[in-house]
Amino acid sequence: MEAPEHRDTDFDELKDAYYHQTKALYDGGVDLILIETIFDTLNSKAAICAVLSLFDEPAYPPIPVCISGTIISNNGRTMSGQTNEAFITSILHANPLCIGLNCALGATQMRPFLSVVSDWSPTYVSCYPNAGFPNPMGEYDETPEIMTPKILEFAKSGFVNLVGGCCGTRPAHIKAFAEAVKGVPPRQVKKTCKYFSLIRAGTFGFYS
Repeated sequence: MEAPEHRDTDFDELKDAYYHQTKALYDGGVDLILIETIFDTLNSKAAICAVLSLFDEPAYPPIPVCISGTIISNNGRTMSGQTNEAFITSILHANPLCIGLNCALGATQMRPFLSVVSDWSPTYVSCYPNAGFPNPMGEYDETPEIMTPKILEFAKSGFVNLVGGCCGTRPAHIKAFAEAVKGVPPRQVKKTCKYFSLIRAGTFGFYS
């Protein structure tokens, strides 16, 4: 019988591994911590717990944390079955600087889900999609010329504060995106967004 709750590791083991990784990054001088390509929110919560544990230590004052999830199909859910709304609800306690989507889907398929994230997120929103879906040879076919209008449309629609590229993108893609969105007003961060009110101390509540 399949057991959807089954994991090949446990929470404490993951938390310990993420703690040591985060500490090494911090000691190396990083400016922020990015927890990304999240397909299982329980896994990401272990990473969040590790990061916050490090920040509790006097020698490691907090630095910004960004969190990015991955939608694996057109049903708008992560691999572990969460909707965008549930994903955001699950990670807001980390008080992230930025919440977003990356990887898996190309920009065209990502758009409706990015719109939901923009509506729900009370913080900055990021987006860095793949260069389309991989072809039968495992390569990505969307050129900067194909992707850039899609990224620009995200910006003009007020969905994003940060744009970039994931699998299949190259420096030429990133350069084209940056040039395209230059001068486009970024998404306005909503302290009270469509469904949430975020208190900067790290708590949140539902609107009725």
